[in-house]
This record gives sequence, structure tokens and C-alpha cells, in this order.
Amino acid sequence: MKAELKLRHGRPGSGKDRIKEEMAVYDLLDALQIDYDRVDHEAAFTMEACKAVDQVLEPAAICKNLFLCNAQKTKFYMLMILGDKKFKTKDISHQINSSRLSFAPGEFMEKYLKISPGSVSVMGLMNDIDNQVALLVDHDVIQSEYFGCHPCINTSSIRLKMDDLLHKFLPAVHHEYTVVRL
Repeated sequence: MKAELKLRHGRPGSGKDRIKEEMAVYDLLDALQIDYDRVDHEAAFTMEACKAVDQVLEPAAICKNLFLCNAQKTKFYMLMILGDKKFKTKDISHQINSSRLSFAPGEFMEKYLKISPGSVSVMGLMNDIDNQVALLVDHDVIQSEYFGCHPCINTSSIRLKMDDLLHKFLPAVHHEYTVVRL
């Protein structure tokens, strides 16, 4: 029997059973005075596995965060799109003047974002101190008041305001964003 998913406000209690990357997300959100809610769950590697979590995080727009690169593996992108949208490389490539995009190898995700495959999250940009990863946000995601993502681990999900992401979090981690349309 699966454990009941429960929405909690803010960081977990002691954090002793949490990885340091997850706790660093909560530390930064708290330091920036960004309000957030959290739900703990079993590891979720697919959007299908996130359906029950999505219901707990409503009304947040649940995003797929895709880690992409150009063919030469010299430019890296994180794409935030709604969970039910399909990614088509040609739709994005021409908008950002890039060669055809593909999924980036996990080693670059770990190198730049300090997160492992399955845990891709916009929160990982806090670890990209050399700005190697450009953020692309689908127009429909920007229109949402709230969005949901992992705090750099796929056993928790958080809900926060899009406005806080764009105007507090991203400036604090020295990243900008580009709006794209899919």
C-alpha cells in the first residue's frame, strides 16, 4: 500500500535523511524569502509517475524539465514545458538560433547542475555558477501563477510562484530566461 501524499509548508524538519543538494534548495529559498510547499513521495522518473503528486500540488503547472544540448555538446539548455506537451527539437532550435537539439548526456547534468538524471529541475541552476546552462521556458508555463518542480531530487516536489522564480530565484542565481513557444 502506498503512503498518503501530504502537502507540507516549507522545508522538512531535521533534514538528516536528505541529500545536501536538496537541503541547499530549501536553504536558498528560505534565504530569498520565497514561500513554497513540499510533498515527499517515492522516486518519480516519468510524468506518469508524477500524476498523484500533481494533484497534491494543484493549482501548480507541473513542468517537464528537459536538459538539452546542441550537436557539438558545447551549448546546454534547460527547457521547462508543461507536462502534457510534446518536445519537438525543430520547434525550439530555430527560436534560439541553435543547431538541432538533443538530450544532453547525464555527465553534463551532473557537472553543471549537480543533479542526476531523473531529478532535472530549474532549482539545479543554483549550482551552475559559470552559467553554462541557458533556461528556456515555454510561454504556457510563464502564464501559470504556480509551478511545481523537484528540489534537485526526485523523491520530493515543491510548489512555488512563477513570479518568485522569475524575479527572486533566477536573479539570485545569476540566470536569465528565454520564452519559447511550443
